[in-house]
Amino acid sequence: MVGGYKPQRSFWLLFLLLLIGAMVGDALGVLLIPVLPILKNTTSVGLAPTTVDLHFIRITLGFTLTLGPLTALGLLLGYFLYRKL
Repeated sequence: MVGGYKPQRSFWLLFLLLLIGAMVGDALGVLLIPVLPILKNTTSVGLAPTTVDLHFIRITLGFTLTLGPLTALGLLLGYFLYRKL
């Protein structure tokens, strides 16, 4: 920080790093589950798909986040990388 100036970091950069970290962690989890079965433990949170039908448009909203140990580690590493930038 020079002269009290703190650089602005983008929300989209944080989102991208978290997304990449989660994807890499999940991929590692899938590869390592046969070797370490404890990595199979996951938790799912989210909203079930809900549909709004207005006869001329149908909108379906919902999401599910499945979080495993290596996915959580990937999210943390993505956040720490964001903090270092």
